[in-house]
Amino acid sequence: MTKPISSLLSYRKYEALGFYWPPAPGRFLAPGPWHLFKLQSQFVRILDVGCGINKLPGSIGIDRNTATKADVLVDVDHIPYPFRDSSFDKLQAVHVIEHVSDVIRTMEEWHRLVRPGGEVFIVTPHYTDFSSFCDPTHKWHLNTFSLRYFGDDNAGFGYYSKARFEELSVHVKLLAFWRWLGFEWAVNSSKRFRRFWEYYLCYVMRGKVIEWRLRAVK
Repeated sequence: MTKPISSLLSYRKYEALGFYWPPAPGRFLAPGPWHLFKLQSQFVRILDVGCGINKLPGSIGIDRNTATKADVLVDVDHIPYPFRDSSFDKLQAVHVIEHVSDVIRTMEEWHRLVRPGGEVFIVTPHYTDFSSFCDPTHKWHLNTFSLRYFGDDNAGFGYYSKARFEELSVHVKLLAFWRWLGFEWAVNSSKRFRRFWEYYLCYVMRGKVIEWRLRAVK
């Protein structure tokens, strides 16, 4: 479901935002709270999926809740979203993926929406954090290797989807006690140690949040 054009913006402004139209030259976007999307004197177009009340400044926000700061009302489980292919330079989804009905279809849609080489920034609770299970609206409980099917390190299961992402970075935040002791640095120091932590240590040195930064391969 989307808001009628008249209830949000003028026809011309909607066209400028690329809503159902090929993307026009982007607007200058003020730096937002996420360091991965800070701008350095460049024009970019960002889609904030599930923006809530803390929409990334300058982005186009989508959410299904009318009480949010969404520019367009979109149910993220209703695919495709009302934007043309490759409409955005960057996409962020902060605490969204754990709520969707189908992770693979959602990742494919995000892949469709960003241009070739565009970046996707995803934040979700680590499955060992209490917040992953205390929210009854969470459908998925993920670890730092949960998106590997979309990259080269897919353990032979890449046939689940044709959408491909290059993994630019994966960062896991630990509970404060373990972070203060330096274990968060150790877990993120190498992929090999992070795998060891996931296998043997994560139920003791519990994770809190996972942050992925991915590049769309098209």
